[in-house]
Amino acid sequence: MADSFALLSLLIALELVLGVDNILVISIFVERVSESQRNKARVLGLAIALLARIVMLMVLLKLATHTSNILFSFSIRDIILLAGGLFLLYKAVREIHNTIELKEEHDPYVNTGTKTFFSVITQIVILDIVFSVDSVITAIGLTNKIWIIIAAVIVSFLVILAFAKPVGDFILQRPSLKILALAFLITIGITIFMEGMHKHVPKAYIYLPMGFALFVEILQLRYEENKRKRVRQTE
Repeated sequence: MADSFALLSLLIALELVLGVDNILVISIFVERVSESQRNKARVLGLAIALLARIVMLMVLLKLATHTSNILFSFSIRDIILLAGGLFLLYKAVREIHNTIELKEEHDPYVNTGTKTFFSVITQIVILDIVFSVDSVITAIGLTNKIWIIIAAVIVSFLVILAFAKPVGDFILQRPSLKILALAFLITIGITIFMEGMHKHVPKAYIYLPMGFALFVEILQLRYEENKRKRVRQTE
């Protein structure tokens, strides 16, 4: 029993580390809907993603370990990673373009409507499934107990749900952080695509530069805030 709980803790930690990607995706995507619908889209998208991940767990277990080639030298897992990486690259680049060109600010109808609301939820669910491939593969190598994997997914879901709104609001209120987050998503998309191409990229090469860039950006934000305070004091 002690081994099971230790393994559960390990899987929860793994899900939370990989969940950082989810928080970034959700933070960017929910901006596409009106402010009054963002929390609803965030919760509903994550809830459906949770159910989809649990329901598809057995299928993903088979797909993730299906290493025989079905298309040239690519397995089912490779195709999932390739498609997910390309989709994430497309969305991140498009969001950067929309942010820089201020399209949402010039078009009052971009962030409204049921179609956009459900489109955002669909994209959250799809990318959550793509992001879950790595964690499922790792979980398979650690245990064959389905209840441990499901418990880890549920606990990590609750933690991500708790932090998604404050982190998302913090990013969306700061355009420079939003663009940096989108740049992170491009890097993550490239990494996922490279994994599908059988090119392993050590996670440290990704997360350490991302963490350093985030640290520098936070220092810049702190500098600008102190500068504004100094100007107000001298007025």
